[in-house]
Amino acid sequence: MNRRILILSIPLLIFLGASVFLYKGLFSDPTKLESVLIDQPIPEFTLQDLHNPDKQHDKSIFTGQPMLLNVWATWCPTCYAEHEYLNQLKASEGVHIIGMNYKDEREKALRWLSNLGNPYAIDLYDPRGMLGLDLGVYGAPETFLIDSNGVIRYRHVGDVNDQVWKQTLKPIFEQME
Repeated sequence: MNRRILILSIPLLIFLGASVFLYKGLFSDPTKLESVLIDQPIPEFTLQDLHNPDKQHDKSIFTGQPMLLNVWATWCPTCYAEHEYLNQLKASEGVHIIGMNYKDEREKALRWLSNLGNPYAIDLYDPRGMLGLDLGVYGAPETFLIDSNGVIRYRHVGDVNDQVWKQTLKPIFEQME
């Protein structure tokens, strides 16, 4: 009798466990992906410049002033949607932005910047996604706020638009200055 109750209660316990897991998921923010790199320095890397394959960049480009690192690609429709706003952000607020072209083709990326404008002070080229992997990038676009010492202070998944900038990113960015 006790064995039968035990066997019959196993599906109930599995159901209850799954229900709790799914219930917790209802109240989580899918755009907020925690990063173990928050308050950590940018990982070591060496990447080519998008415009000049003979020029190499390393983590030293992330020092001296607060900035954004924007991960983008031409295959990403959301990147296209945010690109105009990044141009405005650079022009109107003088925000220093480093772009990282992610898992893309160099020629397409260069054509994109030529046609849509270039908000980036430096254009990194990460065709295999190695720095993206080290940063924990899930896809494009993702934007990191980096302080003047090269320390990652915040990670935003999704497009940067006026609302995101004013309500989330700008207050953090201004505290870093």
